[in-house]
Amino acid sequence: MSNKFEQVIKDYGGLLSRVASTYEANDSVKQELYQEICVAVWQGLLNFKEQASLKTYILRIAHNRCVTHVTKESKLPKGASFDDADNCTMDEADLAAANSIANFDTASSIEASLIQSQKLNKLLTAVRKLKLPARQIITLSMEGLSYQEIAEVTGLTVTNIGVSITRIKKELQRQLQDEK
Repeated sequence: MSNKFEQVIKDYGGLLSRVASTYEANDSVKQELYQEICVAVWQGLLNFKEQASLKTYILRIAHNRCVTHVTKESKLPKGASFDDADNCTMDEADLAAANSIANFDTASSIEASLIQSQKLNKLLTAVRKLKLPARQIITLSMEGLSYQEIAEVTGLTVTNIGVSITRIKKELQRQLQDEK
């Protein structure tokens, strides 16, 4: 069992870290969420029946854990919230998640890199502002999952996924335009 878990983390650890990044901006809380996801995956591997792909199965576990996390955080008093997206800097997981969204080319100059980093930070901030179901769908889409795979993770229909992604992209564009 531990060998299977180690292989899952080796193969999908970056993916799980990027999922946590789309739900949590604060670095220390994000690490905590990632660890919670890993524990949930470890526990969930015992029940894996291979009815779906392993990737889809662990993403379902990860997103369910993130939903629980967001629900728990929303019940905290306002001053106790740890998710302060405006005051957090991007770490490697944030950059990886944002790069998977935007597919920006690597900038050669420091100035271009700074501008790119700022754009990616705004994009991740916009994703974090989405309502939970939309955040889940767009995160899975950013990770390259097909509509069918997203439907398996979320329990929605393939048609609903397509419509939702179109609407979510428009919402993200609107949010980014409002920032300017």
